[in-house]
Amino acid sequence: MLGGTFDPVHLGHLRSAVELLEALGLDRVHMVPAKIPPLRGAPQVTPEERLALLRLGIGETPGLVADPRELERDGPSYSADTLASLRGEYGNQARLVMALGHDAFLRLADWQSPRRLFELAHLVVIDRPGHDAPLPSALAELIRGREVASAEALMRRPAGHLLRLALPTRMAISATEIRRRLASERSVRYLLPEAVEARILANLLYRRR
Repeated sequence: MLGGTFDPVHLGHLRSAVELLEALGLDRVHMVPAKIPPLRGAPQVTPEERLALLRLGIGETPGLVADPRELERDGPSYSADTLASLRGEYGNQARLVMALGHDAFLRLADWQSPRRLFELAHLVVIDRPGHDAPLPSALAELIRGREVASAEALMRRPAGHLLRLALPTRMAISATEIRRRLASERSVRYLLPEAVEARILANLLYRRR
């Protein structure tokens, strides 16, 4: 599971999903747009539009799935509920992984039911170069004894571990910057999949109102 607002989905999101698939030997990556993200401001376009853009971005990419389950649920988009839904589909012995970026990881102790996440899945933190500062004390306590050093060690159990993973391609693309560029009618070429860019421009999404 790779969640996010995907506001909008860009090539950095998609490339990370492909590299997660390969690095961990996963069967598939569920890319799950949040309907109401609990710890950040509301996205600029509707959940349905963000899902449509995600589906366009994924296209026919093997192993990537645009998963609408958080859009179909009422209330805030809590990752523990999403993982519980996936666990119900795949069964108790499936290896489930939730991937998240380093910035989100640093706030993990503030999430809804953070310990439940480890009961349901492994967590994989996509490392960012130069981010090796000491962890907040609550986060350090939360992950104590859970960290493993390799994908092989991670996959020995269905859930409960944490792996820090440096992906081969580090695309420093910012959705915030993309939104700024769109608002000021500047080019976003080569930051987004062509089909995503075309829909955004055709529907005047992210323009200043």
